Parts: sequence; C-alpha cells; structure tokens
Amino acid sequence: MIGDDPALRAAYRLCRARTRRQDPAEYALIQLVPAPLRPALHALWAAANALDDLGDDRTAPAAARAARVEEWITALHRELPTGTSPDPIRHTLVHTAARWRLDLSELHAAMTQVQDDTQGRRFTDWTAWRTWGRDNLLPWFGQVRTLFDRAGVPVALRLDTRETYEEFLDGVRLTDILTDLSADLAQGDLLLPDEVLDSHPGSAADLAHRRWSPAVSALITHLTGLARQWVTQETLSRGMHPGPATVLHTMAALLRAQLDAIDTAGPALLHTPPRPTPLIRARILAPARARATLAWSLTPLTVPPAHQPTHGRRPTLTRPARTTAFRPPPPHPSGERPPEIPSAHLPAHVAVIMDGNGRWAQQRGLPRHEGHRAGATAVREVVHGALDIGLRHLTLYTFSTENWHRDAEEVDAILDLLRRELVDDPFRDLDVRLGWHGRAGRLPPDLVDLLHLRERTTRTRTGLTLTMCIDYGGRDEITRTAAALARRTRAGHLDPDLITEDDFARHLPRPDLPDVDLLWRTGGEHRVSNFLPWHTAYAELHFTPGLWPDTDRRDLWQAVTTYTHRQRRHGTTPAAAGPLD
Repeated sequence: MIGDDPALRAAYRLCRARTRRQDPAEYALIQLVPAPLRPALHALWAAANALDDLGDDRTAPAAARAARVEEWITALHRELPTGTSPDPIRHTLVHTAARWRLDLSELHAAMTQVQDDTQGRRFTDWTAWRTWGRDNLLPWFGQVRTLFDRAGVPVALRLDTRETYEEFLDGVRLTDILTDLSADLAQGDLLLPDEVLDSHPGSAADLAHRRWSPAVSALITHLTGLARQWVTQETLSRGMHPGPATVLHTMAALLRAQLDAIDTAGPALLHTPPRPTPLIRARILAPARARATLAWSLTPLTVPPAHQPTHGRRPTLTRPARTTAFRPPPPHPSGERPPEIPSAHLPAHVAVIMDGNGRWAQQRGLPRHEGHRAGATAVREVVHGALDIGLRHLTLYTFSTENWHRDAEEVDAILDLLRRELVDDPFRDLDVRLGWHGRAGRLPPDLVDLLHLRERTTRTRTGLTLTMCIDYGGRDEITRTAAALARRTRAGHLDPDLITEDDFARHLPRPDLPDVDLLWRTGGEHRVSNFLPWHTAYAELHFTPGLWPDTDRRDLWQAVTTYTHRQRRHGTTPAAAGPLD
C-alpha cells in the first residue's frame, strides 16, 4: 500500500517497529484502523516520538538538545517541498503529508514547544498546565482527524464539544505523566502544577527525593482519580462513525487500565513505569478488534495512490518568526485620528450586538446575505478602531443560538461568510488574538476546525483579544455552567450551600472572558437579546440607531468616549452628592 520504493518501505517498517516497541498501547490502537491508514499513523507517531527523544536525551546539555530539535525541524522545512528525506522517519512524514494532503503547518508550534521544553517546565496552576499539554497534543490529534476525513469516513473524527475533547486529552497527558513519573524524577523533572502539589504539603520535596510518603500516596490517588474522570467521557463518541468510536472507546479503556496499574504500584511507581497485565489488555483489545473489523467492513474508504504526481503544490510547514513585529492598523480613509483616551479611562471590555445587516440589505433591494457581507467589512473597520485606541477586549455577537431559526439559505450564507473570513485571516499581521465562545455541535466541522486553528495560532498575541460569539446564547451558557457545578457537587468537590459567585464564574464555558464594561448595540433596538447575561451585569449600555454595515471605527470611538463620561458606582455612594444607582 506504500509503493515499491525500497527505502520508503524500510522507513515505514522502522516507524511501525518503533511504535510497537516503545508504545504497545498506541500500536494496538493503530491496529484497530483499516490497514491502508496504519502507515500514516505510524509515521505521525514516530515523528512526534523522535522529537521527544531528542528533547529528552539527558546525555546532552539543554542547549545541545534544543539545537538538535531545531535542526530536525529545519530539515523538515527544507525537505517537505522536495518530497523526500535522508532521515527515515522524516521520509515517512514527508510522504504521508504529500499522499494524504496533510497541512503540517499546525505542527510547527507543537514541535517548537519540544525545543522550549529542553529548558525545563514549571506550572503554577492547572490552567498553565492545560495550555502546555493541549498545545502539544491537539495539533497531532488534528492530523489524525484530517487523515480520517481524507479517507472518506462519513462522520468526521471530532467531538461534539471542545470542552469534552480537550478534557479527554488532559486525561491522556496526565496519565502519561504519571506513567513516566519514575523516568522524569530521575531527570529532575516534575511536570505537575504547583497548585496540586501545594494542596498535598510535603509531596513535592518527597517526590524530588523519590520518597514514598503519605503525602505522595494521597497526591497520586487524587491525580489518578482526576485523570480517570477526564478520560471517562460519556459523550465522547456521540454521533461518530463506529470505526473511530471504537478506537476512542478502546483508548479510554486502556487509559483506565493504566491508571489502575498506577494506583496499585505503590512505592514502585517512583522507580519503574507500571503497566497493565497482558491479560487485562487482552480483555480490552479482543472485543475491540471484533467491533472494529465489523465497523470498517461496512465502510468504503478513499485511499490515495502511494505515489503522488511530482507536479502541483507540495506540502509545507509554515514557520512563523518566534517574535513577530505586527503592523499598525491602516488609518481611517477620512484621515481622522483616534481620540486620545488615557488607558485608565478605557473600558477593559466592549461587547457589541451587531444589528441591522438584513435591514441594510432590504433597504437597498439586495438579498439579506449581502448585508452580512457588508457587515464583515464593518467588523474589520471596528477591529482597526479598537487597536487604534488600545482596547484590550472586544466581543462580537456573531451568530446566536436563535439565528438557527432563520431561513436555511441565510444561515448557510452566514456560515460560509464566517468560513471565508477565517480562511482569509484579515488580522494575520495585526496584534489580534482570536477567541471563540459558543457551541460546536451544530456548526460544520470544518468551521469548528478553523476556529480552533485561529485560536491556537494567535494565542501568544498580547494586543486586542477579539472574541467571536458563534452559536452562542446567554441562557445556554448559564445552563451549561449550572450543569458543570452540579457535576462537581455530585463528585463531592463542591458543597452546594457554599457555592459563591466566584465558583460560578470559574465554571463558565469561557472563564477567562472578563466582565463587560460597555455593551453597544447598533440598529436602533433597545434590548440585550440573550447576550452575555453574566458578564454584562454591571455594563454601561449604549444604543445607536445606525445599521451595522454603516458602522465604522469612529462609531466605536464615540461609544467609548461616551462611556468615559459616565460615573460607574456599582451600587456605592457617589463621590459627589446624588441619588443612589
């Protein structure tokens, strides 16, 4: 299935052998997919593992290890356009990318993270730990999902919600760390957040000296319970093709078996990696093989030829600069300059209900989707205006949960417009970090993938945070938060009588989204329409009659200027005599 090139066939055999020897569980999972896909999966696993090995090789100093990782990445950049490599593992990766039309650009950040890891890692809290783990795992899992899509699997390998998907990967990462704890400790590494170590006093020092103590025992029990909760997701494969669903179910079962082995290892955990017994693995894998064989026997696959034509576009690995000099936004066409507002007087967070696209189009005798197209131009203009004045957070009500009730043709036009804007990436050269707030289940999978891609590739930017609320509803957000609190309470992590506003805020789908200072709505309506009810509790409201497509950055400047003239008291006594709020 991979052609007659002896060197290439030998390279794929090497990847297969390395996978089987170094990670038997991963090898067993790959055996559950159709044979034509296995070489590509072995190539992806071997590439990720080769980089990790270079970064973890403690026979060399950190600087040398970082240089070797950099060399490997640089060679891949050079070899991808040529279609070959003298290194057998990179040879299979280059061939896999060309054959299956994989865009390896997403992998660049994950690869360079390995280089950064050679300097050591320390995490103050779970948030920092999750960011590190997800930045490493998500891009590689994304390549696997694309591979299934290219093979024509009817249901894309994706989860209904980002939270479920990413929490599952958190469980994968935590299980791996606990499994490799002995090796990491031998190298002086402890890849756990200070937050959890501090909650078990003395555990960090005991682990550093490889002492099994009551604090370490309690810590391991806590962590295995947490990992088991993360990998046990009831909705993990909802709506998924039975082939990938079987792989995920089996992966979760193997992870739980691994966590059981960690639990029972006791003091040996600090000296030897624990493994489930062959009998336990066989009990999981035997029925899984039968289910997978049946599922794939009913699924016709699209398998590209082993040898791709040499003409046409070759895969590349986009390599952004480690530090980027962003350009300023273009000036307003009129030449008007932004108002000079001291940063202390600026609202930290402006949220906008962009109303009037349809009416704008109807007034001009145009179909409604033309109004949305014009509205996209207004979005770019307002983002430029936000950068002009140094605004930190701008959140746009882009597509609500209620918008699904509109005419199907209009809904399709809106989603297609969003897709094109994300592909065009009009803010690529600006210091704009893109965020997304909403649900994934009803959105097209390729649109969800683009949203996640833009989030990941802009996450290190420190200028304006632009959050797009897509398939978002305020009541839905509150309901999801209540459900999250209920799950935590049922698990014994929260006392329902002691739940505070801070607890509620921490369990919001986007807990990093700050409170809204200014809520602005265009189009002449005077209501908030189910938009950010928790975040706008103390927001100043600003309503303007103009339709959104007629809006430009000067309207934002006026809204912010109006905000600076208001006295915000939050129920307290004003500085000067006057009525209470």
